[in-house]
Amino acid sequence: MMQKKIFVVSGFFVIALLIAACSPAPAVQTSVAEVEAVPAEENTAVEQMPAESASADSPQQPDFPAWYSAQLTDINTGEVLSISENIGKVYLVETMAVWCSNCLRQQQEVKRFHDLLGERDDFESIGINIDPNEDTVLLTGYTQKNGFDWIYVVASNEMIDEISALYGSQFLNPPSTPMLIIDRQGNPHPLGFGIKSAEELLEAVMPYL
Repeated sequence: MMQKKIFVVSGFFVIALLIAACSPAPAVQTSVAEVEAVPAEENTAVEQMPAESASADSPQQPDFPAWYSAQLTDINTGEVLSISENIGKVYLVETMAVWCSNCLRQQQEVKRFHDLLGERDDFESIGINIDPNEDTVLLTGYTQKNGFDWIYVVASNEMIDEISALYGSQFLNPPSTPMLIIDRQGNPHPLGFGIKSAEELLEAVMPYL
């Protein structure tokens, strides 16, 4: 009787071992968050690369003075122009006033300088009246009387203030005949004070043409 019980128990134990051995191993679960995280990081890196590349390739815009963008009316022709719209030209700029005798002498030299230089599409002279007590009517009579046929404009108060701040208060003193050259890239090159001859102006301007 005892041997039968031992045999039955042993049979159950063997069956249990066989069932355990045949059972499939538990599957290793990978979290959804871990699966999704890798593609998300890869996609972010791919999307950012063109943005960084575009930023590196973008050219920097030059930082011109505000008065370059001022809409200036040529009192001789009525044409409206601005320096910033004509970057690529060379300009000879003089601040002046009608009452200034030195300005008259300097502009006579500018007129002679134009004769020496000849006609050019890439060059302009500009006379800027910086006396707030003078207007376009007075300036037009002055240019017509003296045969000054290049660009003349009347500066606004804001333009006068900025020219003084950028180039010094001496540029608001017409008898010192302040002049500067603006090159093709828009860079200013102030000339020495005092009356410059036509030959001296030609020597100063030619390196920029």
